[in-house]
Formats: sequence, structure tokens, C-alpha cells
Amino acid sequence: MTEEMQAEVIEVAVEAVRAHEHPRDIAHYIKKAMDSRVSPTWHCIVGQDFGSYVTHEARHFCYFYVGKLGVLLFKSG
Repeated sequence: MTEEMQAEVIEVAVEAVRAHEHPRDIAHYIKKAMDSRVSPTWHCIVGQDFGSYVTHEARHFCYFYVGKLGVLLFKSG
């Protein structure tokens, strides 16, 4: 991702963590925000213990932590 898009994603994720407690709700918030701000179709996984193997569009993938929660966000489709 571009640095600008990464900054936007992190901002959205911090908002989501402040607004919701359950990882499923946080992931839903981030996915919907990115679908509306950038373009569909984004996928988001949030949690403390997960593995993944995903196919994504070039330059549309990021993985980071907000506190103890890992956030995986990628675009496909």
C-alpha cells in the first residue's frame, strides 16, 4: 500500500478499536470503511491468534497491530 493509504487504514483501525470490543465488529467496521472510502472489495481479519494465506491485488495488502490485536486487510475481487 502507499504510505497515505496505510495511514488512512491505521486511522480507521484505531477508530474501530475505540468504538467496538469484539474483533468481529472491529473487522466489519474496517471493511465497510475501506469499501466506502476507497472502493470494494476489501477483506479484514482481526484477532490475537490467526493464520492466513490470501491472494490480493497488487499494493492492496497490509498487516499491522493495534495494541494486542493483529489486523490483516487486503483487497481482492
